[in-house]
Parts: sequence; structure tokens; C-alpha cells
Amino acid sequence: MFVDQVKIYVKGGDGGNGMVAFRREKYVPNGGPAGGDGGNGANVVFEVEEGLRTLMDFRYQRHFKAPRGEHGMSKNMHGKNAKDMIVKVPPGTVVTDDDTGEVIADLVEHGQQAVIARGGRGGRGNSRFATPANPAPEISENGEPGIERNVTLELKLLADVGLVGFPSVGKSTLLSVVTAAKPKIAAYHFTTLVPNLGMVETEDGRSFVMADLPGLIEGAHEGTGLGHQFLRHIERTRVIVHVLDMSGMEGRDPYEDYVTINNELKEYNLRLTERPEIIVANKMDMPEAEENLVEFKKKVDENAVIFPISALTRSGLRDLLFAIADKVDETPEFPLDHEEEDLSVNRVMYRHEKQAAEFVISRGPDGAFELTGSKIEKLFKMTDFTREASIHRFARQLRSMGVDEALRERGAENGDVVRLLDYEFEFVE
Repeated sequence: MFVDQVKIYVKGGDGGNGMVAFRREKYVPNGGPAGGDGGNGANVVFEVEEGLRTLMDFRYQRHFKAPRGEHGMSKNMHGKNAKDMIVKVPPGTVVTDDDTGEVIADLVEHGQQAVIARGGRGGRGNSRFATPANPAPEISENGEPGIERNVTLELKLLADVGLVGFPSVGKSTLLSVVTAAKPKIAAYHFTTLVPNLGMVETEDGRSFVMADLPGLIEGAHEGTGLGHQFLRHIERTRVIVHVLDMSGMEGRDPYEDYVTINNELKEYNLRLTERPEIIVANKMDMPEAEENLVEFKKKVDENAVIFPISALTRSGLRDLLFAIADKVDETPEFPLDHEEEDLSVNRVMYRHEKQAAEFVISRGPDGAFELTGSKIEKLFKMTDFTREASIHRFARQLRSMGVDEALRERGAENGDVVRLLDYEFEFVE
């Protein structure tokens, strides 16, 4: 089974907690605070593995949670940083954030890495909080929580050559005779439900990757048939080989097929029309194929490159493969985005984004005031509530952020319940 799109959950490791400790050795004067910092949490890193061809492994494991950093120790000993979690993905994987729709990474080359979810930093120990006014603080931080996100992995095949055409025009047969690939071949539409890849080697020693992609039909750009599943994979091919059934065995006109498929490619993504195209007139061993080819040549552009072949009898394949290899050699790789056109020019883009609010106050169904916001929630998770000094520090942080004032404006009075995550506090004037 070929899996080319999957949704998974990733979470960077939490940072280790800082420690509250004091030195009391006999020969260490003015011992003082000696709590070490926690170690940093691990990142979730995706790495391209050349041998992988599908996203099948993600069908069985959809949660990736990186390890947390080690807690700080006494004698100012730093906790150990956690080792990054490496997740292998096939070349051609595009990683998109589910919530924002932003493309996080586009992984193409073997060994290429991208950090998908960052780990949190380690919390500070009490020796970091020592000041002349408070030389022996009993304050430490918990580790910062790691980033968590839901992402979609989408696989776009990295083939040099893509075979396109209506179902049953002979794409799978052509691939099977020029490569060692063994696609399923049968006399019914949509035999090919998944892309098949094969390595082609010409007589002069050149080689390229050819993909037999599932058959297109009219309306594919809107998702009809195998529409979007198919078109996703042709975005990265450098040369399009358009296979036509020149015998008209199935009662279809080769020229109409040609126009329909080109229109589908254009409707899906205009940049596909930039790809060099080679037209293959297949099934030339059948009756009426010669007459149909003559008619076809009258209707198409006179500069169109047409190769009459028979995949079944293998006639005409040698010249076709040489022509394809020439096109692959002279065609650069196509970037997916317009912005990548000139990498030699350094551009700086200034984007005005409204700063997210540090906190939001709402009323729960029971009348309690509810505090939400990524910054305030992170502060809460990094506070050690087992120590009085840390609680006072958290209260000061809320006051400096303007939470107290905002609650008063919303009508909070002495004794009202304030909820943050799963915890409740009393509002005290």
C-alpha cells in the first residue's frame, strides 16, 4: 500500500527543572545557593532517508514525543540536555502545520534535517536568582514546556520523468519494459492506484527516475477520479511524457485526450505548463493507429515532439529513451514557489503582524474568571508551587503583565474564583 499523506502529533521535550539547594560543607566559606539548572528538552527532528518510498511507517506510529531534559542537581550541577529525537522521512516530504497551514519544511535531499518541534529550555536553579538583596533565594524554575503541534506530512514523488495520460493508454506497460519495476497491469481503468517508480538506464549509460502516475480523467483538478492524489506527485517532475492511445481502441479520440489532460495540468497549477513535454503515440502495432497519427499531427503544434512506439512489441523505445534523457539533462529542477527563482539575491521581507495578546480573560459557565494565553500558561507551568518564594514571584509576574488590573476592570471582587488551566485561585485585593 502506498501512503502519501498522513497527520501526526509531535511534541518537543520539556526542559528539566531547576533545583533549590545550598552548600553546607565544612571548609566552604559562605556556602550559599548551589542549585543547578535543568537540561534542555530534545527537539523533534525530521531527517530524509533515501531508502524510504512511502509514509507507511506513520500509519502505525502517529505520536512522537521527545524526551525531557534532566533536572538540575546540587553543587551547581547542570542537568543533562536530552538527545534530539530523529524521525526518518522519505525524500519529497512536505511538512505543514495543521493549525496555521504554514509549510514548516520541504525535505528533498538525503540527510537533510528540519526541526519540527523545539524542546523547552531547562529551568534555572536558585543560584541564578541570588542578588545582593537576597543572597540565599529559595526560588527555582520548572523546565519550559516543549512545543507541541499537529502536522500533516505530504509526499510528492521525486521523479525526473512523469508519465501522464488517460487510464489504460499503456503507461504501466511502458514503465515495465524500460525499468525493473513490476506494476500491476490489467485491461480495466485505474489499474494503477498508486504511483510506481522505476530507474531507467539508456544504452549510453545515462539514467533517470521515471514514475508511472495514476490515470487522469476530466475534472481531475477538482478532485474527480484520483485527481488531487495524482496531481500532487507531478509537481516535482522535470519532464512530462504524455502517453496517448493512438489506436483509439477505447473509442476515444487521441487529440481530445491530449487537450483534456493538458487542460487538467494547467487548471491544477499553471507552472506545470512550463515543463518540457514529450508526446508518446503508443499502441502503434494496432490497426488504424497510423491513420490516427497522421490526423493527430495535423492538429497539434508543428514543434511538438512525437515518438510513435509500441510498448508491447518494444519498437521505438530506444529513440524515445535517448530523447527523454536529453530533456532531463537540459532541464533544471523546478522550484515549487515563485519566491525561489533567484537565490543569489538577498531580500529582506518585513511583515507586519499584530502581536498576540499575552492573556485573555473570559467567564466560565460557573461565573469564574478564566485566564488563557500561551505566555501566561508557560509562566504558570514553569513555576514551582511547592515553594512560597516561587508563588510570590508568580504573583508579581502576573501583576507586572497587568492581569490584576484587567480582572478589576472585568468586575472581579475579593474572593472571586480565577481559573488558569486546571487550577483555581482566589482573587485577593
